[in-house]
Amino acid sequence: MALPRLTGALRSFSNVTKQDNYNEEVADLKMKRSKLHEQIVGLDLTWKKIVKFLNEKLETSEMQSVNEDLKDILQAAKQIVGMDNGKEVIESAAAFLFQTFHLKDCVGHKETKAIKQMFGPFPSSSATAACNATNRITSHFHQDSLTALVQMTKEENGDRVLFGKNLAFSFDMHDLDYFDELPINGESQKTISLDYKKFMNEHFQEHSTPGLKPVEKTNDSFLWCEVEKYLNATLNEMAEATRIEDLCCTLYDMLASVKSGDELQNEIGQLAFKGMRRLNRIQSIVFETAYNTNENMLICAPTGAGKTNIAMLTVLHEIRQHFQQGVIKKNEFKIVYVAPMKALAAEMTNYFSKRLEPLGIVVKELTGDMQLSKSEILRTQMLVTTPEKWDVVTRKSVGDVALSQIVKLLILDEVHLLHEDRGPVLESIVARTLRQVESTQSMIRILGLSATLPNYLDVATFLHVNPCIGLFYFDGRFRPVPLGQTFLGVKSANKVQQLNNMDEVCYESVLKQVKAGHQVMVFVHARNATVRTAMSLIERAKNNGQISCFLPSQGPEYGHAEKQVQKSRNKQVRELFPEGFSIHHAGMLRQDRNLVENLFSNGHIKVLVCTATLAWGVNLPAHAVIIKGTQIYAAKRGSFVDLGILDVMQIFGRAGRPQFDRFGEGIIITTHDKLSHYLTLLTQQNPIESQFLESLADNLNAEIALGTVTNVEEAVKWISYTYLYVRMRANPLVYGISHKAYQIDPALTKHREQLVIEVGRKLDKARMIRFEERTGYFSSTDLGRTASHYYIKYNTIETFNELFDAHKTESDILAIVSKAEEFDQIKVREEEIEELDALLNNFCELSAPGGVENSYGKINILLQTYISRGEMDSFSLISDSAYVAQNAARIVRALFEIALRKRWPAMTYRLLNLSKVIDKRLWGWASPLRQFPVLPPHILTRLEEKNLTVDKLKDMRKDEIGHMLHHVNIGLKVKQCVHQIPSVTMEASIQPITRTVLRVTLSICPDFTWSDQVHGTVGEPWWIWVEDPTNDHIYHSEYFIVLKKQVLSKEAQLLVFTIPIFEPLPSQYYIRAVSDRWLGAEAVCIINFQHLILPERHPPHTELLDLQPLPVTALGCEAYEALYNFSHFNPVQTQIFHTLYHTDCNVLLGAPTGSGKTVAAELAIFRVFNKYPTSKAVYIAPLKALVRERMDDWKVRIEEKLGKKVIELTGDVTPDMKSIAKADLIVTTPEKWDGVSRSWQNRNYVKQVTILIIDEIHLLGEERGPVLEVIVSRTNFISSHTEKPVRIVGLSTALANARDLADWLNIHQMGLFNFRPSVRPVPLEVHIQGFPGQHYCPRMASMNKPTFQAIRSHSPAKPVLIFVSSRRQTRLTALELIAFLATEEDPKQWLNMDEREMEDIIGTLRDSNLKLTLAFGIGMHHAGLHERDRKTVEELFVNCKVQVLIATSTLAWGVNFPAHLVIIKGTEYYDGKTRRYVDFPITDVLQMMGRAGRPQFDDQGKAVILVHDIKKDFYKKFLYEPFPVESSLLGVLSDHLNAEIAGGTITSKQDAMDYITWTYFFRRLIMNPSYYNLSDVSHDSVNKFLSNLVEKSLVELEHSYCIEIGEDNRSIEPLTYGRIASYYYLKHQTVKMFKERLKPECGTEELLSILSDAEEYTDLPVRHNEDHMNSELAKCLPFESNPHSFDSPHTKAHLLLQAHLSRTMLPCPDYDTDTKTVLDQALRVCQAMLDVAANQGWLVTVLNISNLVQMVVQGRWLKDSSLLTVPNIELHHLHIFRKWSSGIKGPRAGCHGFIECLPELIHACGGKDHVFSSMMENELPAAKMKQAWNFLSRLPVIDVGLSVKGWWDDSVEGHGELAITTLTSDKRDDNRWIRLHADQEYVLQVSLQRVHAGFHKGKQDSHAVTPRFPKLKDEGWFLILGEVDKRELIALKRVGYIRNHHVVSISFYTPEVPGRYIYTLYFMSDCYLGLDQQYDIHLNVTPASISAQVNEEVSDALTDLKVQ
Repeated sequence: MALPRLTGALRSFSNVTKQDNYNEEVADLKMKRSKLHEQIVGLDLTWKKIVKFLNEKLETSEMQSVNEDLKDILQAAKQIVGMDNGKEVIESAAAFLFQTFHLKDCVGHKETKAIKQMFGPFPSSSATAACNATNRITSHFHQDSLTALVQMTKEENGDRVLFGKNLAFSFDMHDLDYFDELPINGESQKTISLDYKKFMNEHFQEHSTPGLKPVEKTNDSFLWCEVEKYLNATLNEMAEATRIEDLCCTLYDMLASVKSGDELQNEIGQLAFKGMRRLNRIQSIVFETAYNTNENMLICAPTGAGKTNIAMLTVLHEIRQHFQQGVIKKNEFKIVYVAPMKALAAEMTNYFSKRLEPLGIVVKELTGDMQLSKSEILRTQMLVTTPEKWDVVTRKSVGDVALSQIVKLLILDEVHLLHEDRGPVLESIVARTLRQVESTQSMIRILGLSATLPNYLDVATFLHVNPCIGLFYFDGRFRPVPLGQTFLGVKSANKVQQLNNMDEVCYESVLKQVKAGHQVMVFVHARNATVRTAMSLIERAKNNGQISCFLPSQGPEYGHAEKQVQKSRNKQVRELFPEGFSIHHAGMLRQDRNLVENLFSNGHIKVLVCTATLAWGVNLPAHAVIIKGTQIYAAKRGSFVDLGILDVMQIFGRAGRPQFDRFGEGIIITTHDKLSHYLTLLTQQNPIESQFLESLADNLNAEIALGTVTNVEEAVKWISYTYLYVRMRANPLVYGISHKAYQIDPALTKHREQLVIEVGRKLDKARMIRFEERTGYFSSTDLGRTASHYYIKYNTIETFNELFDAHKTESDILAIVSKAEEFDQIKVREEEIEELDALLNNFCELSAPGGVENSYGKINILLQTYISRGEMDSFSLISDSAYVAQNAARIVRALFEIALRKRWPAMTYRLLNLSKVIDKRLWGWASPLRQFPVLPPHILTRLEEKNLTVDKLKDMRKDEIGHMLHHVNIGLKVKQCVHQIPSVTMEASIQPITRTVLRVTLSICPDFTWSDQVHGTVGEPWWIWVEDPTNDHIYHSEYFIVLKKQVLSKEAQLLVFTIPIFEPLPSQYYIRAVSDRWLGAEAVCIINFQHLILPERHPPHTELLDLQPLPVTALGCEAYEALYNFSHFNPVQTQIFHTLYHTDCNVLLGAPTGSGKTVAAELAIFRVFNKYPTSKAVYIAPLKALVRERMDDWKVRIEEKLGKKVIELTGDVTPDMKSIAKADLIVTTPEKWDGVSRSWQNRNYVKQVTILIIDEIHLLGEERGPVLEVIVSRTNFISSHTEKPVRIVGLSTALANARDLADWLNIHQMGLFNFRPSVRPVPLEVHIQGFPGQHYCPRMASMNKPTFQAIRSHSPAKPVLIFVSSRRQTRLTALELIAFLATEEDPKQWLNMDEREMEDIIGTLRDSNLKLTLAFGIGMHHAGLHERDRKTVEELFVNCKVQVLIATSTLAWGVNFPAHLVIIKGTEYYDGKTRRYVDFPITDVLQMMGRAGRPQFDDQGKAVILVHDIKKDFYKKFLYEPFPVESSLLGVLSDHLNAEIAGGTITSKQDAMDYITWTYFFRRLIMNPSYYNLSDVSHDSVNKFLSNLVEKSLVELEHSYCIEIGEDNRSIEPLTYGRIASYYYLKHQTVKMFKERLKPECGTEELLSILSDAEEYTDLPVRHNEDHMNSELAKCLPFESNPHSFDSPHTKAHLLLQAHLSRTMLPCPDYDTDTKTVLDQALRVCQAMLDVAANQGWLVTVLNISNLVQMVVQGRWLKDSSLLTVPNIELHHLHIFRKWSSGIKGPRAGCHGFIECLPELIHACGGKDHVFSSMMENELPAAKMKQAWNFLSRLPVIDVGLSVKGWWDDSVEGHGELAITTLTSDKRDDNRWIRLHADQEYVLQVSLQRVHAGFHKGKQDSHAVTPRFPKLKDEGWFLILGEVDKRELIALKRVGYIRNHHVVSISFYTPEVPGRYIYTLYFMSDCYLGLDQQYDIHLNVTPASISAQVNEEVSDALTDLKVQ
């Protein structure tokens, strides 16, 4: 399709429309526009009008307060629109706020929405402030007068015809291309008017100025409607729809634009180069390559040749690649511009942001001065940064992985700096980028810009530039302004004379230029020399009387300039300016430098004396440039060296201003002996060399820490990407390589290896890495990582290693920091010594060793002065001080991390405080309130004098504080500040897990008031650590953030971690929390071990006996033997065979994974088959997946081969009673069996069970464990009642405390087998690696490379399983592994099948990621995959076709695929409930490890576990010794008690106590009392503890209306709600919530919200960042959700339910599986809700809940037409049914011809599919038609007949029956009224007859057809009898599947008062929408005669007798 010629939408997405016009007659149009603008603005309610109105109406006295309020509103408006907008914008925003709030008393949802639409995201505090101020103003008026003000402006613009109303449209010009499939639904997007400003405001918020109020308030603008009409008409011809907005946009532009389409074609480029007529020569030559290709480029050109514009061309090329459909996809790319100096970075940021603003591209500076937050970086498309900063950013594999991966263009300015000191940084950046390009196969374009260099070919090679395409070299001839060069040599006898002569020569040159009217720059080489030179020039001018030549020209601008200069803090600038001179160097403050630059470019300064930084940093040309002296002091060497040639060229590059001069002049004044040196240099240049060797150690360490270099071989390869390598080959001698060595080894591999090994040893010695020379492997250490992240040099680390230990004071630390290598260039200058001395005496609080003479002493003094906020005079000191402070802060942070890693508590604490001291510039002993700038200094001083600590102040009242401080009003402010200092309260509870490990649960509750100004908007970071004061050691540390919303809601955070304890027990540990940002914010919590009782020691394991393996024939039954494909049992099975197969005692078998426990279960089952053939066996597996696996296996082996019936009983599959009764073996899950066995008295099959096999019984300790406890306890209880013993067999992994479990299961020595973990059939080798990093995602990312290496070293060709914690991680890990494979020789080495075969398989898959990964032999496996995809992957992996499988942790339990190597990548997962990462249960980790080693193939298995480094010790301990199982029954005791009470097993408190003693919990309580918070185990304590427990649970249940405790306070009665909770397996909180929130008339919206708030949904996972997806999803759904809770599981359930009903597209596959989870629970929750409502007798609510059930099952809203439940029938098909009329005449045709609902459609089709297909023939393809018909033909059609049975006094023989007519007839017809007697019981008999119209061929089954519901659902019905007038429910009955005919009886009592009543019977489906029937029953109730009642009572009495 042809695109329309003009890229209109582009213009609307930028703010081009504002400056719309590039025409010649600009002025004319501009005037018209501004007039129109004023007119429009004038029409609306403006700020001026409001102020005027107020002035007129109010007295002066009132006006004062009102003025304050008006200021508040303006202030709020300013905050909302942003500070950088003009006055006009802010005022119109304020008017908008006034208008929004003038009738409102608070900021509601609607207002928030209006403001957000207008201005985008805004701080809510400002809106509230504006609202309050407006209310204060409006309180002075009557409402009408305000409305009048607003109306007045409305009327004025009432009668305008708006632009565009009189246009008619024809659309036949061009079709549009479209990508976004967005169905057009007019309602949701109608608000677009043709007023374009409003259109902009609503849709393209970021770029529109928020100033203008929308003019027109129409809801459906003319243009919008027209476009919509047109699109709807043409829609049928198009495959997908375009969006109305896009079309309107384009049209609007065509209408409003004054340009022809052609001009707009290349608009992006023209926008950015606006104001330039043409490119210069150089730019024109490179244009093609830069603007139209993706080639790397190197451009060498003289200064001033316009290289910046070339950079601009490449930037535009990049932007054009991300430009689709007129939209720039801004989040797909980042551009990084690396400028060598901060000053230059600032200038470039300015330049690019101005040029790119029209495209809406955001450019930000990222340097040491300008830090950006993560979100700012995300919102930025172009970053301008310095080499060091970018190096640091890319070094952290952490946080910014994502950042460095979307960089698409890297621009390096001034590449020739490669040979300076900072060259190595550039080399490491480029090498890193190039390696990333190769490893990720992503495209990053590199553009190098440099001055003219001699060896440009080398640099091109280094940047991977293709010399034929991307290399451009322009020499001096291309200078925009030709340059005249003069060399002056000064000869003289002595030094003083020489200086004097130089000054003289300099003066003459300057004077000559100034007289000719030119400006001059004099370059000197020291900061203090600038002032000296300027002064000497002025002095000479005055002496010679020529000063007048230099004076600035007077003029109006001069006065303004003079004012600015006087404001400057710099004395010299102020003094020099009037003489026409000024100075410029890096030691000056940023604002002074800018001032001088502006004055010079405006011509106010004639002579500027500056240092060389100006030449590099700022583009400030002058006509003449003089270099005075060529000696420059090099701090590194401590002596003078010659000025480098590059510097000379750069300085000369500033001569000549392209706009004004014909030529420029460059003058060098040097000593005579150097003259020839510079002449030759300038005429023939030397090549630039690499300086990389000096910093090889630091850079290598950085790569190792990043994980990109892991061995010598990789390091050698890495060096080959550097410029060093290029130069070593070109010029080996310079780098110490002899010519011979180079000939032998031209690639220098040996030499590089030598370099790497040397550096490796050095780093290893400094403990920055571990270097195994034997294997050549590097591994990073904490120290090395810290050094890399904090950019600390190798030598500094060596210094630290030498000087740093666990006991240093603050002053020692400062002394160590001052010796860091980072400060080497700081030297002591003679002239500073005096001042330093003064500083030392005045500001230094700690000693400063080294004193004033040494540089490290100077650094120490400067740092302390900085902290004390001391003032310094000399500028050299000020700039040194800034440098010291910046670096010291970084170094102290690094030391803090080092101390934390070394686990030194005192040191860690000191360093963290010191780093805050430097950040805040406050000593630790100052009052913490000094951190608040709002408090005046004298108050703070008084606070400190009075020694008022924060704690004291918290307890004082504000007036007390005011009096203490002699300043009454300040009290409140102080009080506020005190409460804003972050503080937390901590409570720790400890639980011993074993005798050496404690689990600590720490609850941290924020205890301060939040203020966005003070704390920001995210959270406050804290460090927390556990220290042992006696051993001086930290056992655990972590970093955590207290989030803003936790502070506001005061909710506590829980941290759970384990720490070691040692015997004898220490007295106490401390837990210390210290704020990361605030001084004086800390908390301590003491863990006391006084009352800690350690658990009992564990009994030993069962030894594995050395027995002869038992042959299978021992089974003594051929049918059984045939089931096994092996001949002998393994050693474990042999040892337990007799007990299992020949005895009936209970058995507990603990053996490691993979030792054949399933066979053990089968042996026990076979015994039942042999001995008790009539009874049942039950096998309980913890997960549905395991049940499925067992079913698949046993269906074949036991059912088909042995002929025994096996049946599955899970939440998904619920067979009917008959098939359960027939079953021999039931396979089920714990919850299901618990639910079934709750009502065991009336379920016979539960009583027939003789064996219960519980697999994975060690899961008792996990959150689902309590269910197992309850099942076992109940089984024992049942068998004691029925007196039939039930055998229990428990299977588990190796246990620590098997004895307790055995006691609880009634097992004596005979049945207990607990083998040790090492008794694996295949031995296992485990490697644990720790990874640092606070944040989860980056930490996972840093594990990718080690994962790849583990595969390479442990299992290069055998199967590998990688376990990760989330579906997202499976994808990310797979993609990273593919990236590593790409760098290998054979990237598809893990694929073990023909690629073509694989392609065929890939064709059948649904998941796009899987298609990619399988091609490389990597499978993915998680619950989000489609069933078929999962099966495919499993098959490929089991058959070794793919070598690697990445799975989520569920796979470890679910499916038995062993592999040779198992890698567990991370042991935490994101827990949606607590919203943080928590650890996997240890059992899961063991289970995953258990999958390593395949019994058939491997002689050993390997497991590699990658963990967070702080957890490493814990895993080391528990992976080798088994983990004790504790009970978690306590948390859910109430629910289980409730079940037993409802079931009648517990009737009193004593019963409840006895019940608890049956549990496993009771066993553990006695063994490990401290774990359960029991203080000692004496009989009384235990009794007291238990009765408290029971009491607490029962009170909870009583509050939830589930039970009633009797008068005697002992007996317990179950209540209806308790029974409901137990029957439907709900938590008691849910039922309580129903009771409290259901009302007599709840609508669908309310019911949905109640349903989603059920406690059952609390565990629905809300994963990371899903709150954003939820808020997006909420926008597409009909019912509003609470906007503040998008991270709550209940809100998510609410959204998923709505999305299911609306059939909305879900944002990701995870949501599909989550929806399944939600729907799984929904039905039973609804059914319970129905019972609660029915119990209350609420008819309306009951009917609505029944409808809700139908909606959930069918996935449609009730308001949708019921025809839409037919599969494949969508909204646009409905008109077919409306139009269709059957050919049938007469009675069958129905009253109207068209079809509106399902019954009519069924009737019309009459069971014939050809009728249906004739309706739909043109609409649906055959397959879809078949699905639809299949649904239709199976819909149940039920005939209903009614009759009443009962007693009439005049009936013969007592009882009678009356039929009720079900046809509708006349109301007045008396035959309809049935006569019944008052207050009697009658039975309504409903006969239900299924009408089979022969629709559906084949066997009938009871399942309903539910295409949108995840599990099978039996068809069922609700019969509801109610009285509509009273809205009262009389009876409710559930009816199951109606096969042919079914009669239901509903008994009811007639009302006591005679009269006429109408009852209604509703017959409602529980799975179909639209099939409900209702019948009215008219009752005429008459008083009954006495005899009838007597008879009734007599018969009652008789029945009573019978019963007895």
